Amino acid sequence: MNNSNDIWYMNRALDQAIKAQHLDEVPIGAVVVDSQGKVISEGHNLKESKNNPCGHAEILALEKAGVALNNWRLLDCTVYVTLEPCPMCMMALVHSRVSRVVFGAYDIKGGSISLGFNFNHNPRLNHKFKICGGVNHFECSKILSDFFRVKRSYYKK
Repeated sequence: MNNSNDIWYMNRALDQAIKAQHLDEVPIGAVVVDSQGKVISEGHNLKESKNNPCGHAEILALEKAGVALNNWRLLDCTVYVTLEPCPMCMMALVHSRVSRVVFGAYDIKGGSISLGFNFNHNPRLNHKFKICGGVNHFECSKILSDFFRVKRSYYKK
């Protein structure tokens, strides 16, 4: 269900992941796009540099989008993120009322969907949205694998 626009926006999210990597943050990036295709906000992980456990790319991009739109309801917006959202981020996406989430790499150890926390279509919650995974999966996985390979080699010394 992805298209060439999804790939373009995911590449933009990858640019954000590279910015995180340059800051020695886990390289995850996110982009929020409105229904007209305009990029509303971008973000990347800042957990380490800000000592903030909520400094995930999605959370930061959602916050910026709310400010840009002067509204916490991000109706008709799509969020592109390079890694499958964790349960915390998935609930933030529910609460922000986005219409769609597109992610790159699957996260079998921490991703909401992979862990079975499908909050995006839970009938007990008051908002549902579409989700599409695996867009640019190889590129999104590679930047993470390379980052952690370097980290592991550093700690082995």
